[in-house]
Amino acid sequence: MGPRYEGRPLPRPDAEPVDQGLAFDLGTLVDRRRVLRMFGLGVAVAGLAACTDDPSAGGSSSGGSTSAAGEIPEETAGPYPGDGSNGPDVLERSGIIRGDIRSSFDGAPGTAEGVLLTLELSIVDMAGGKPFDGTAVYVWHCDREGRYSMYSDGVRDRNYLRGVQVADTAGKVSFTSVFPGCYTGRWPHVHFEVYPDAASITDATRAIATSQVALPKEACDAVYARPGYERSGPALARVSLGGDGVFGDDGGAAQLGTATGDVGGGYTVALTVNVDTRTAPGRG
Repeated sequence: MGPRYEGRPLPRPDAEPVDQGLAFDLGTLVDRRRVLRMFGLGVAVAGLAACTDDPSAGGSSSGGSTSAAGEIPEETAGPYPGDGSNGPDVLERSGIIRGDIRSSFDGAPGTAEGVLLTLELSIVDMAGGKPFDGTAVYVWHCDREGRYSMYSDGVRDRNYLRGVQVADTAGKVSFTSVFPGCYTGRWPHVHFEVYPDAASITDATRAIATSQVALPKEACDAVYARPGYERSGPALARVSLGGDGVFGDDGGAAQLGTATGDVGGGYTVALTVNVDTRTAPGRG
C-alpha cells in the first residue's frame, strides 16, 4: 500500500499533498489561513516579504534567527509525518525526546550521513508576548538521498532524522542532524510540529502549530556540491522559493531560516517561530 493522506492514496507518491494535482486538491480541506489568503488577507505577509532582502539568497554570514512579524504559517505535515496521522507513529517510541536525531533509536537500525546541521528554533508565545517555554517540538526531514525514514523504500525499518525537544525557559530547542537533500518538486525544508507540552506528543491532533523551515539557498548550494548529495543539485536547480507549493505564497518570508557556518564544520540554521494560541491550529 502506497503513501496516503487523510486516508486517501496519493496520485504522486513522491510529492507533497500540495503537489498532487487539482483533483486531489478539491478533495482536501483548505485550512483557515489558506482561505484567508484566497480572499486577499495575506497581503500584509506578502508586503513583509517585499520589504526584505531576496529570501532565496539566504544568509550565511550573520548570526541570529529570522524573526517573523506574524504567526508562523500553518503548513502541511506532508505524507510522511510519522506522528500517527498517516501510518506509523514514532512519537510513541521510547527515546523520541532527544537532541541528536542522526541515528535511529529504540532498536531500529541505521545512521544518516551528510553535512552536519544544527537546527535551532525559538518558540514565541504571541498571546503572552514571551518565550514559549515547556512546549514540545517534533522535527523530521528527509536524508541526503531525499528519503523519509519509516516510509521510503530502503529506509522503512529506520526512524532516524526524527526527534522531540522541550523548549527551555528562553523558548529554544536545538537538534543535531544532517543537512537534508533536495528532491523533485520541493524546496529543501524541515518539518516541525509544536505541542503544548511533552505529554501531548502522542496525539497529533493536539499540535498547536504545524509548519516547515525553508533552508537558505547559499547553504544548499554549498552542501549539494559535496559527495552524497549528487541528486540534490539538479533537483534544486528546478525549483525556487517563489514557485514552491508550500513557501510560494510569500517566498518563505516567515519560514526562511538564517544559516551560519560552512560545509567543513557544519551549518547552524535558526528560526523564530511565533505561535498564537488564540487562533485555531490547522494542518494543510
